[in-house]
Amino acid sequence: MEENSIFDKKSLKLITGKTADWHELAKDCVCFANSVGGVIHIGIEDKEDFPPKEQKINTSILEKIRKTIPSLTINVAIAVRKEIAENKGEFIILSIYRSSQSIASTTSGKYYIRVSDDCKPVWPDDMARLASDKNAFIWEEKVVKQIHFSHADNNKLDAFVNDVNVSERVSSFVKEMSNEEKLEHYFLINNGFLTNLGILWIGTKQQRASLHYAPSIQFIKYDELDKKINKRVWDDFSKNPKELINEILNNIPEWNEFVEVSDGMFRKNIYNYDPEVIRELLANALAHRNYSMRGDIFINIFTDRVEIHSPGLLPLGVTPKNILTKSVQRNHLLAKLLYDLKLMEKEGSGYDRVYEVLLSSAKHLPVVDESDDRVVVTVYKTVIDAKVLQIMQKASSEFSLKQKEVISLGMIGQAGNIQALELAELLNIKRPNGLQYWLGSLTDKKLILSKGKTKGTIYYVNPTFLRTANFVGKTTLKRIEPHRLKELIIADLKDYPHSLIGEIHSRIGKEINSRSLKMKIDQLINENIITKSGGNRWTKYSLNINAVK
Repeated sequence: MEENSIFDKKSLKLITGKTADWHELAKDCVCFANSVGGVIHIGIEDKEDFPPKEQKINTSILEKIRKTIPSLTINVAIAVRKEIAENKGEFIILSIYRSSQSIASTTSGKYYIRVSDDCKPVWPDDMARLASDKNAFIWEEKVVKQIHFSHADNNKLDAFVNDVNVSERVSSFVKEMSNEEKLEHYFLINNGFLTNLGILWIGTKQQRASLHYAPSIQFIKYDELDKKINKRVWDDFSKNPKELINEILNNIPEWNEFVEVSDGMFRKNIYNYDPEVIRELLANALAHRNYSMRGDIFINIFTDRVEIHSPGLLPLGVTPKNILTKSVQRNHLLAKLLYDLKLMEKEGSGYDRVYEVLLSSAKHLPVVDESDDRVVVTVYKTVIDAKVLQIMQKASSEFSLKQKEVISLGMIGQAGNIQALELAELLNIKRPNGLQYWLGSLTDKKLILSKGKTKGTIYYVNPTFLRTANFVGKTTLKRIEPHRLKELIIADLKDYPHSLIGEIHSRIGKEINSRSLKMKIDQLINENIITKSGGNRWTKYSLNINAVK
């Protein structure tokens, strides 16, 4: 299991022998307590999944943890137990509970917070922001109105249960729960009463309207002079977050607009604003906004870009520069629900997916700005360079690339050539050899070449791959996709009706497999798109005019 915002691994040496450092463990506990809580497995080395087979844990060390951590921390609650791994080795599970209403610290007066897989200090200027986020953390599970879940919106309750039951991201254990147990599992109810999150998701319109700062969304379209030409508002509180996302994705025609880009002898449609990107950014805006302050979410679309405004600041520890690699969940229960119902990517991978989709389409990276009271994410619609698009399309079709490799290839392709330091800065890489983790197999597959050494290394796309990415010839037509072969046949018969199969073959490309051509023509005849006359080798083919109107 990889370390993340709620999980860490520590060597047993941290609390035993001459290398013991209890203050370091106390600091880590403070980090988890000030975020959303977490678990530390003590006795497993960083690069290992299991403890040593022969490792045994003396129960006295458990009692020492129970006494020492409270003596070195303030407002930190823990639980400790011994566990036996699959390989029979023993290790310690240290659970740290979230400090929901107070700020945790060390007894020496130092404050820390968990950001992704790092423990970061909280500076004096950030204390007010941390206190504000504390209110946001407890907002979700608070019961304020004393509304029993039997008075919720039955349609929304049924939809929630069905969504949980059909989601492959939800375990069978949860699916087998009763409806009330499912609501408790996702913190929609507490002792039978709707929490704020419960009201937000399955409450009635009136119940949702009674929430402090329930989300409202405004969509505004501007012309080339930045004048408003269209506006839609969702502020009647009739929809929960899932319904809001689906309503906006399905009822704003701008998400279906695309531009045609040359792809050899064909044309490829590239969305101006990919719906997957919009969905992820909108889900992030709903999941990470501060529900303890007033403010609408704005979707402002201009002639060259779309801006998504979310009230509040980024969670403490996340900045516009590190948003790709850092993740802190302000409303972790809502984020968990959105993920399980497949409305957003899991923690730490949402912006990865946004980067991947945009770079695969040769688009600009998203621009994240943080002002005094809101976060604005801007996505531009322009394709930077059709050649870069061809590179990305060819690479994805010929190689099985990981997400990080796609992102790295896109950044290098757009830059032409880029220094290692500059690429590391774009990816917010601080660790030694971290760049190699992002480049992955790109250098082994010769997609990316380099020159220079250490900090002076320059990366660039292999010139041979650049040339072949724009090559259209016999190899391409030999591997032509069935739907494109269909388009070629229809286009040819529009201009040359009553043609022999040999005539069609010579015009659209003799390098196309004759058997594949015959099978596709027979399929089109069965679909009543093509008609035939004559027989044997003198059979002639024409389009069925009524079928292709």
